[in-house]
This record gives sequence, C-alpha cells and structure tokens, in this order.
Amino acid sequence: MAVAQNRGGGKARPSPNAAISQTIGTTVVSLTYGRPSLKGRSIENLVPPGKVWRTGANESTAITFSADVKVGDKAISAGTYSLYTIPGESEMTIIINSKMSWGTQYDEAQDVARTNVSMTNTGFAERFTITFDSLSDTKANMNLHWGEYLVVVPIEVQ
Repeated sequence: MAVAQNRGGGKARPSPNAAISQTIGTTVVSLTYGRPSLKGRSIENLVPPGKVWRTGANESTAITFSADVKVGDKAISAGTYSLYTIPGESEMTIIINSKMSWGTQYDEAQDVARTNVSMTNTGFAERFTITFDSLSDTKANMNLHWGEYLVVVPIEVQ
C-alpha cells in the first residue's frame, strides 16, 4: 500500500517569508522578511505608533549590504543586519541593528544607525511588501508598503 507524504514541510505560515535583492552599481542589497496580512485589522493595532516594529513578521527582517552604503543619511558598513522601524504620525524611524533574532527580541544597544524618512498614504497593500524603484548606478529607493502607508528609504552606494 502506498502512503502519500507531505513534502511541503507542514502547515503554511500565516505570514509567508519573502526575499528580494537589488543590485545598485556593483553593490547588492538583499532582504528576507515575513509578510503579514492585515486580514481586516488596522495597522495601528498591529504596529502601534511610537513602538519598535520588527518590520515584517516572524524572525527579524534581515538586510544585507555587499559593500558600504548610505541608508537615508547614515553610513552603513557592508554586512548583514536586522531592520526595525518605529512608525510615527508622518514619518518612520528606520533602524539598522546588528542583532539577528526572533523579531520581538529587539536590543537598542545593538543599533548601528537610525534615520527618519517620510510616510505617505498611497494605494492599498493587504500584505506587507518590500520593493525597490528609482534605480540608478549609485542609488535606489527601498519601499516599505502596507495598508495605505508607503515609506521610501533612499539607499546610496559609496
């Protein structure tokens, strides 16, 4: 008698993992993150203003730079970091942190840099999404989009 096996690794995650990378000049910027869904909930309940958010779901969102870069107005050395954010009324604090962990184990002492960027309202995204646009040989925008909020984070290669 043949027995079927589940080769999918079990139950699907409610917030599936995603990965994206973008080459800017010769520098590769790559991220792995969990993609939570609103499911009728408000962002303010899931990500309260003024509180540190793991910028995704599950494990820390990992961001890797293959060479030194500038994120917003802060210089960052090549390496792999966790990405945290603090949403505000009209801007978001972007945090590059050296500690990789389960996403809720944030340690401010491990912050490498913080920079503030504007938040705008735009089209609706049910699932949290990270994309890149405005690509040139020396810079690109990393976009964080969830619900009606869009955060544009400029990244420039050194």
